[in-house]
Amino acid sequence: MLRRIFFRFLPSAFLFLLVCLLTLPVLAVLLSWLQFDGEAASILRQMLQTVLPDYVWTSLLLCLFVAFGVAVVGMATASAVTLFEFPGRRVFEWALLLPLAMPAYVLAYAYTDFLQYGGPLQSWLRVAFGLQGRLLPEVRSLGGAVLVFTAALYPYVYLLARTALSERAVHLMEAARLLGAPLSRRIREVALPLARPAVAAGVALALMETLADFGVVSYFGIQTFTAGIYKAWLSMDNRIAAAQLATVLLIFVAVLLRIEHTAQRRMRFAGARGGRAGASDAAPVQLQGARALVAWLVCAVPIALGFVLPVLFMLRPLILGWDNLLWDNFISWTLNSFWLASLSAVLATALALSLAFAVRRQPHLLNRAAVQLASLGYAVPGAVIVVGLLLPVGWLQAAAPQTGAGYWITATVLGIVWAYLVRFSAVALQTIQSGYSRIPASFDDSARMLGTTGAGLLARVHWPLLKRSVAVAGLLVFVDVMKELPATLVLRPFNSDTLAVVTYQLARDERLGEAALPALALVLVGLLPVALLSRTLRSK
Repeated sequence: MLRRIFFRFLPSAFLFLLVCLLTLPVLAVLLSWLQFDGEAASILRQMLQTVLPDYVWTSLLLCLFVAFGVAVVGMATASAVTLFEFPGRRVFEWALLLPLAMPAYVLAYAYTDFLQYGGPLQSWLRVAFGLQGRLLPEVRSLGGAVLVFTAALYPYVYLLARTALSERAVHLMEAARLLGAPLSRRIREVALPLARPAVAAGVALALMETLADFGVVSYFGIQTFTAGIYKAWLSMDNRIAAAQLATVLLIFVAVLLRIEHTAQRRMRFAGARGGRAGASDAAPVQLQGARALVAWLVCAVPIALGFVLPVLFMLRPLILGWDNLLWDNFISWTLNSFWLASLSAVLATALALSLAFAVRRQPHLLNRAAVQLASLGYAVPGAVIVVGLLLPVGWLQAAAPQTGAGYWITATVLGIVWAYLVRFSAVALQTIQSGYSRIPASFDDSARMLGTTGAGLLARVHWPLLKRSVAVAGLLVFVDVMKELPATLVLRPFNSDTLAVVTYQLARDERLGEAALPALALVLVGLLPVALLSRTLRSK
């Protein structure tokens, strides 16, 4: 009996320990308060008296304006393509996803190059109209960061709001029209309440990405919590102070994660109540004339700001600096990026498949806890992961220098792949669990009756039905790793720069012509999941 229990729970215990390794960075950050020494206290006191209030205020302002921007743009575009019919609507349905392919820091570099004082737009205005001085507001500012984040992150709200509205809103608005409600009242009292939980969930996701960002705020010189963590770590050389600042950032993220989970539950509850029973063939409201033009502009402007214009802005320095491009280095950067992304995608997908299969086969407390722990990783900012990985390494180096832990974490791929798995295993896990949700449990019962259990059940029954979900999970992790910047910047092995790192470094050195090539390569890779997502939405 004991032997059967031991062998039943041994694989689950192994997976649970593996997931605990993924959560070690977060645990190390929290445990940093147990090592609160005088030097760290002095640094935190000085920061509290000088820069920390600015970090808090700037982070709150940035989150407030970005939340408003993505909510308005995401809800407006989702309402336009879901509730109304106008020329170009079918194209806009998938084109509104294009900014997902554009990393926010690439948007920042593109707009800075084009709109800054010495950029082509202001130079042309001064020559054409004989004007002097600065003609446009400074791009590298809080307002510029709000524009960049809104243009890059509104698809989070758009996707969720569109899904919520497409399920019931058209039919309910048709019913309201038959009862005599004007269009404005139908939107205000029917569409908006239906989409409110989706908008809240999308805004929470967008704000988690905003708080996790390092490329935009560093390039624009904006003092947020993320910049403060790196400053305490790299400039003040105090890992304890950096970890304690990371704890505060982690609290913000935990609040946003709670909001997102609550909103997602409300979305499922709303969807379950109404279903599609009794739905008529209600069609979207046909718009003509000025109203159609307004709807067209509502959809076209975000696409232009979030994808079309930045690509054009990056093509200009690429063409002008064609002769100075570092082609040999570009091949090396690309190979490094593909190697790290491929390795991380394979490992993250394998771990996610193991966890999902374990829960499917034995949904006991240990397996469910492992899945819950692994799902938290995507919400953890890269800066927190970096601090959480290097902090225990410092403790281990001090206690046992002969282990060489610092070398293995910072001079090999071990540290950076570990960080990627912490950050992106949740993406693969969510995708594979979605695939499992479409496999009836009766398939497992039938396979067991025929004598297929254990690994055979996964190989002969689940795998043929999960191949597409596993491929999608690997692709999503691959693209996310290609674009990841904060953890890569600190933990990458020596002489192994990636496309994301060199894009940041070249742009920081004002070598935007050379930065355009790796930046556009990242955008091209980012189009792969966008194309997949667009195809999935069109097939529904």
